[in-house]
Amino acid sequence: MSDNEQPTLLLIDGHSLAFRAFYALPVDSFQTRDGQHTNAIHGFLSMLLNLLKNEKPSHLAVAFDISRHSFRTNEYPEYKGTRGETPPEFMGQVPLLKDALHAMNIITLEKENYEADDILATLSVQGAEQGFRVLVVSGDRDTIQLVNDNVTLLYPSRQGVTDLTRYDRDKVFERYGIEPHQYPEIAALVGETSDNLPGIPKVGEKTAVKWLNQFGSLEEILRRSDEIGGKVGESLREFQENAVRNRRLNRLLTDVELENGPADFTRRPVDEQGVRDLFERLEFRTLLERVFKLDGLDAASGGNGGAGGSGSSGGSGGSGSGEGGVDPKAVVAPVPSTLLDEELAAWLARVTAAEPFGLALSTELLDGRPIGFGLAASDSAIFLPWIPDSRDYLPFENWLASDAPKILHGAKHQLKALLTAGLTVSGVTFDTSIAAWLLKSDGTPPSLADLVDRMLGETLPSPDPNQLVPDDDSVIGPAVQAWFIGRVARVLDGRLDAGSRSVLETIEMPVLAVLARMELDGIAVSHPQLAELSAELTARSTDLATQAFAIIEREINLGSPKQIQEVLFDQLGMPKTRATKTGYSTDAVSLADLQASSPHPFLDLLLSHRDATKLNQIVETLDKSIAPDRRIHTTYVQTGSSTGRISSTDPNLQNIPVRTEEGRRIRKAFMVGESYETLLTTDYSQIEMRIMAHLSEDAGLIAAFQSGEDLHRFVGARIFGVEPADVTPAMRSKVKAMSYGLAYGLSAFGLSKQLRIPTAEAKQLMSDYFERFGAVRDYLRNVVVQAREDGYTETIFGRRRMFPDLNSGNRVLRDNAERAALNAPIQGTAADILKIAMVNIAADLAAQGLQSRMLLQVHDELVFDVYPGEWDSLAAVVTERMSTAATLKVPLDVQLGRGQNWNEAAH
Repeated sequence: MSDNEQPTLLLIDGHSLAFRAFYALPVDSFQTRDGQHTNAIHGFLSMLLNLLKNEKPSHLAVAFDISRHSFRTNEYPEYKGTRGETPPEFMGQVPLLKDALHAMNIITLEKENYEADDILATLSVQGAEQGFRVLVVSGDRDTIQLVNDNVTLLYPSRQGVTDLTRYDRDKVFERYGIEPHQYPEIAALVGETSDNLPGIPKVGEKTAVKWLNQFGSLEEILRRSDEIGGKVGESLREFQENAVRNRRLNRLLTDVELENGPADFTRRPVDEQGVRDLFERLEFRTLLERVFKLDGLDAASGGNGGAGGSGSSGGSGGSGSGEGGVDPKAVVAPVPSTLLDEELAAWLARVTAAEPFGLALSTELLDGRPIGFGLAASDSAIFLPWIPDSRDYLPFENWLASDAPKILHGAKHQLKALLTAGLTVSGVTFDTSIAAWLLKSDGTPPSLADLVDRMLGETLPSPDPNQLVPDDDSVIGPAVQAWFIGRVARVLDGRLDAGSRSVLETIEMPVLAVLARMELDGIAVSHPQLAELSAELTARSTDLATQAFAIIEREINLGSPKQIQEVLFDQLGMPKTRATKTGYSTDAVSLADLQASSPHPFLDLLLSHRDATKLNQIVETLDKSIAPDRRIHTTYVQTGSSTGRISSTDPNLQNIPVRTEEGRRIRKAFMVGESYETLLTTDYSQIEMRIMAHLSEDAGLIAAFQSGEDLHRFVGARIFGVEPADVTPAMRSKVKAMSYGLAYGLSAFGLSKQLRIPTAEAKQLMSDYFERFGAVRDYLRNVVVQAREDGYTETIFGRRRMFPDLNSGNRVLRDNAERAALNAPIQGTAADILKIAMVNIAADLAAQGLQSRMLLQVHDELVFDVYPGEWDSLAAVVTERMSTAATLKVPLDVQLGRGQNWNEAAH
């Protein structure tokens, strides 16, 4: 059998590689907005994806330890007894890693009273016997004993988990001068510090290898120990029981009873939605793209795609993850000192005066609570272990509450923790993650480690990846992080143009504090209402599936594209859809087109089942997100879009349907808070089209908005040559689709598909539109021309979005960039206007002493809890601030609604 025909079994030591990843990547550079550390998960999955790409295994399983206890500790309680407590940042990552593997349809194994190595040993023997080429991935040297002609060990290097050394028989012999099965005998003689197995004193690796080559085995060495002279011989004879015990314990079992065998570990396609949901929670955007690319899926289609993160000291992604190179050199940071009371006050006074740009601050968190602070100037740094209510820290609290400029990375998450701890915070003027996003808004927002690499050409210090329990001195603390944050901030500030700096100072930093307060407040949500709707949707999904199965006379997995392809195109003989790498497309757009052209009752039921299932997933996610205070506290992602729009996650509130009955029922579950009178909702009317009128200066569009008449009826009357009263709903729908579509670069073909009209009719519709609104055509054309010359577009407030692909030789990349460039100034300006309104509304509520509070921002809509007796005051503030957030050539129209729930308050 050739290598191409022989199946490959990939076996991975889960805990071993997770620990390696944990110490290979900076802890605080991989943290979600809710404080969950993810560096071990990220590093492990990055390694796994490289393995899947390079090795192409046909079968795959990951083994984990259940605990530190096993039959070995039963025999020798001191086994691994010197290992310290598991770092708190590592806790919780293994269950999430398992969830990620399960979403990728990868089997995980564990066995009570055994270690993961014993599972790998058993499966490697079974795999070799069953004809597999076996690859074992582990950072435990005991697994060297598994290597043979059919089993290869992939061992992580000192750099972490992405660089793996291949140990076959020749490599083992080259490295140790022995056969692989003899390695445990070396370890038995020398001892294994990490496992707390002392060996023979004075016996090192070279001596052990010499003895093995001379005598052939450990048993023979011990039997003939009298032949070994000198002090080392005396030591061998005195401590030979150590070697006997060590060999007994380091022998990996190859006969562990397991429920599954190698043949059960066939690689399967990932659970697409499951991966999306979990990776969104973990804020793994780049990894999501890599997982989907490996499976031939499109990460951009469906779902929200997740959001790159910035935790207390950074977001997901970072150095060592395979997503960016790192200069190996490291710059020595100042040694932090711990100051209290008068010394602390003196230091703050001195450095605040010396650093007009601001002091850097980094908060060390545990379970969302601040436990320490790092402050840094250009030449010094201090660490404050936090003790609440201690007067020793009063100078720090006063500085924190003052307007003295403060620089952070991932400021919102830290700001929430500080507010929760009862600390007053002011003067947060610079966030390195937001500044970096303003410089380059496409892609995953960079972590602190990324920025240190890109901006400084240095490496953010991190622990030794080979230390399972690193020394305290080897762990980067908040003071050192703060020092790097301050240095990165100065470089970033120098790269910001005037417009981007203005957006940072007047829009993004002020709205950051508003969003932090909104996340803490949350919104009241009814669990009974969501549970009732979920039960109904579950029943509906089951009924739809039953009806669908009756038509095809068998049961299938309605979520499996492969099985759906077989039913639609083979069993039912329906026309083929768009070809993909795995057959023919069964995505929502393709099936909707298929149903329109070739209707079939099964397809109708399938689409309805998909809708019900997707809606139920939304409802269940919302229900699980209700906190103990019976409120949902979503996380707003400032850096989650390239245009400047705010997105939300954990849970995502922007995917709740608006116009369906089920969507309205979901919104009914969002209720006015206890002790409040009602909800107030508000949004802008047709804000993007108003911005289009302003930017294009089209007289017709400006006249439409100034007249106060319905825009689409007004435009329809001009295009179709009828009176506004004679514009039919069908005419209005066509005009509306085209007006908004033009701002998104919609082509005549795209318009024909959207409206389900002939392409010729769509072309004529667009021609008639531009004949009457020529300035719109000229503006859209000039936007692309100017962006191609400048390399970027700008909003009216100075927010830039870079478009290097406008001059690409690749037509697909160039066309995509042109479409995005058309929309960026419009959507970006809309985002800026809403953020300015939010900042001004929050300032007015505070200035007037109103107790009403801003709860939600979803698309262009804001939702408020209205305190009893404050409706008129709040409505006046909201209307004034939203309508005057920008000065346009057309009015900004604001709509208000009120009600006891979100749906009732719709306007």
